Amino acid sequence: MIGERIKELRGEKGLTQQALARDISVSQKAVDYWERGINEPKASYIVKLADYFDVSADFLLCRHEF
Repeated sequence: MIGERIKELRGEKGLTQQALARDISVSQKAVDYWERGINEPKASYIVKLADYFDVSADFLLCRHEF
């Protein structure tokens, strides 16, 4: 789920995986693995991604309050 959200946000900004990886200091392969659901980002990268895309960590994690 988080991988789909990362890919969606990256697409909205018109970023390549390489550009996102460079901006948050990870490898392009890490971004690829996150987006394909092979791995999930560690908490520290979830925070970086949330700050980078100006969204909440809950949004990235697809957590919704009802």
